[in-house]
Amino acid sequence: MVSKNKRVLSVILSFFLVLGIIIVPTSSSAEENIKLTIIGTTDLHANIYNWSYEDGKEVDDIGMAKVYSVIQKIREENPNTLLIDNGDSIQGTILSDDLYNFNLELKHPVIDVMNFMGYDSMTLGNHEFNFGIEMIQKIEKEAEFPILAANATYDKDGSYLVKPYVIKEVAGIKVGILGITNPNIPRWDGPKVNGMVSFDKPADIMEKNIKEMKKEGADIIVVASHIGFEEEYEGMGDSAKELAEKFPEVAVILSGHHHVTENHKIGNTLIGAARDAGRQVVVFNLELAKKEDSFEIVNSEVEVIDVTGYEASDELKEYAKEYHEKTLEFLEETIGKVSEDFAPPSEIPGIPEAQLKDTALIDLINNVQLKATGADVSGAALFSSGSNLRKGDVNYANIFEIYKYPNTLVGVEVTGKELKDYMEWSANYYNTFTKGDINISFNPDIRVYNYDMFQGVDYKVDISKPIGERIVDLKFKGELVKDTDKLKLAINNYRYGGLTSMGIISEEPYFNSDPKSLRSYIADFIKENGTIEPEVDNNWEVIGADLDHPLRDYIIAEVKAGNIEIPKSEDGRTINVKALNADDMIKKGMIPKEVLLEHGLGDVPVEEKPAENPVEEPKPAPVPAPAPVPQPEVRKYVVKAGDVLWKIARSFDTTWEKLAEFNSLKNPHLILPGQVILLP
Repeated sequence: MVSKNKRVLSVILSFFLVLGIIIVPTSSSAEENIKLTIIGTTDLHANIYNWSYEDGKEVDDIGMAKVYSVIQKIREENPNTLLIDNGDSIQGTILSDDLYNFNLELKHPVIDVMNFMGYDSMTLGNHEFNFGIEMIQKIEKEAEFPILAANATYDKDGSYLVKPYVIKEVAGIKVGILGITNPNIPRWDGPKVNGMVSFDKPADIMEKNIKEMKKEGADIIVVASHIGFEEEYEGMGDSAKELAEKFPEVAVILSGHHHVTENHKIGNTLIGAARDAGRQVVVFNLELAKKEDSFEIVNSEVEVIDVTGYEASDELKEYAKEYHEKTLEFLEETIGKVSEDFAPPSEIPGIPEAQLKDTALIDLINNVQLKATGADVSGAALFSSGSNLRKGDVNYANIFEIYKYPNTLVGVEVTGKELKDYMEWSANYYNTFTKGDINISFNPDIRVYNYDMFQGVDYKVDISKPIGERIVDLKFKGELVKDTDKLKLAINNYRYGGLTSMGIISEEPYFNSDPKSLRSYIADFIKENGTIEPEVDNNWEVIGADLDHPLRDYIIAEVKAGNIEIPKSEDGRTINVKALNADDMIKKGMIPKEVLLEHGLGDVPVEEKPAENPVEEPKPAPVPAPAPVPQPEVRKYVVKAGDVLWKIARSFDTTWEKLAEFNSLKNPHLILPGQVILLP
């Protein structure tokens, strides 16, 4: 009987085992899903070592050597990994810009190191174009991975400058990687590309390329784009967010260009971006399930990893040692001496004096530009808020500190009107003065390097006046500049490209230093003079701001003590974006009463905080109010870079003439970023 029961039980168990064999394969379990990791880097700017060549010391938060340690750890955890980059890789340090980027015969150190790191693709950024098309052709040959840009084509025949996309297979999954470069390159590097290469808006070429990649068997689509999350120039389509919304079939978008951290999921599309110089690494993790002959993403997430917690890779540093040591040798040469600091100390910590008044630092750059070009007028910017040429020996690292970019020098003839329009564009950098402000502040939408100061003319910037009317008493050789005057202007190639794209200046250059950089001219000037002394002629000043509030010294002392912070833009890239207003601080009760009394301000009204248990006083009987008279709605539009009045008018179903009249615009052809246009 027992034996018979055992046989029955055996048959039943066998039946369920067979049933299990038949049923299990009909659905994929989580254990059978494939985990795919895509590592993204952006805006490395030639930082191979974790080293600051300007300061001559090791740093903890930058460098491809740090990035490589992150990559190695991720690869150990998941061998199904791709490594992609989205540009601005070969420019940005003394190692690249002053040793290797002007000699096409030398192997490029960044590309060589990227080969070592095992990149699967790289997209062209805007700074790859700083050194001309020949440099792009050179690095494409040297790279052991494809260099991509689907929206960059040769004018002569419409062919691609580099490959538009590549399809990589990982664990049986075909990953299509589409490269998108920045469509605004002609704004910044026009002379390097105009007449040779054209740049399409990203969205205009996406559909075609996605179809082609899918036709070639791509299971998922990845976009490596050198554009920001939000649009930079209206109408250019330079927004990763817009691409995600228009093309939901895209699984991953690596964003960049703006040097900020981004971590988003729009629909099923992941978007990630990192800070510059190898400070962060973007990691996209995808889980895919096999569905017949294709793969389906069942889970996805993006994270951004700071490199600070990782040791720099000794293996990579040893590989790149030759490039690093050659740069250190280059920097050891003393090219001259400086008798005193060229930039004065900040009165208010965090606000550079060199953007508030004329200084020897900006005069040095402008005077070098004037001498090299034979121009009448020169415009130059402070590239970093901490820039200074300090007392003591000077080497090339010091030049790099005051002139960060490898710009070349341009001389161009302009009219008096064009010069004024350029100067008005620059003066938009200042916020309008408000009564009670104890300091001058800066427009949060304008970067520090987009405010130019001028030499060769005398002028004032009146920040009590509206945008477009701030340049007053503009004189050349003692005479007021007339619209019809002809003047020679010295500027860098980046500014020339921007001003021509905005329609502010129109002539072709009479002088172009390419390929010699402006940094080289500054170095030559110091070598020729041996020892240089700070000289400033105070040819310009900011007016229209009464900063002599009784509490000014007290508030500045509080800033120095760390009790009050100078406001920054949301992305941290623009400093001092809102003035410290003493009257507002008083109203908000931020100033102690004893301080108010000490400064004779004891009778100033302060906003009272409501009592915890307020006693309600009797209320008078309400009197019916007269019926309100309907008022026409007035909307506001804030001008963005690249806007023109007729385009704004068309967007709001009106005419530019009506907008000009409604806003009392003296010059409807000159509108500036940050300017408010009222829309009836």
